[in-house]
Amino acid sequence: MDDHRNDSYAAPDNGRLKQALNPWRISARGLALLLLVLPAIAMHYTPQVRWDETDFLVMGLMLGGTGLAAEWLVRRSPNPWYRAASVVSVLTVFLTIWANLAVGMIGSEDSPFNLLFAGVPIIAFIGSAMARFRPLGMAISHGAAAAAQAGIAAMGAQIDARGGTFSALFAGLWLIAAVLYWLAASRAEGASKSSR
Repeated sequence: MDDHRNDSYAAPDNGRLKQALNPWRISARGLALLLLVLPAIAMHYTPQVRWDETDFLVMGLMLGGTGLAAEWLVRRSPNPWYRAASVVSVLTVFLTIWANLAVGMIGSEDSPFNLLFAGVPIIAFIGSAMARFRPLGMAISHGAAAAAQAGIAAMGAQIDARGGTFSALFAGLWLIAAVLYWLAASRAEGASKSSR
């Protein structure tokens, strides 16, 4: 009598278990949970923090989207520069959206000027998609995003000097991602030359 188990009852793949228990992945999910729980705790102790269901839903969607995007990009390449650039890129998008929704980069969150900052992640995404998420194209698109962020920050500094300085810091984050993607492209090119 054949006593083979059905594939659906097979023991879980060791590689999948190892991936699930990855300390980076556990840390990222723990941090996301903490970012959702902290406002709920703070609401009990200070009247300045007033979140409703919509705030928690938006934050949950942003954190989930950030995690999925980072996971997808990191899996695309074993290159450590590419992976580091991807994490910086995704975190920069998250922080840009969060800062704009929470307090606004220039003036208050209601200032129409802040809508311009929504275009910066779009520049990075469209450029990256056109480059098929290859590192050199992503370096160029993130460099363009850094330039756009710096340009908007410079214009905004005339309305709100502190906000202009704050938003200029994000140009630095885009630039860091661009440099890391460039390093990933350089390393990939060096590897292909040495294999010839």
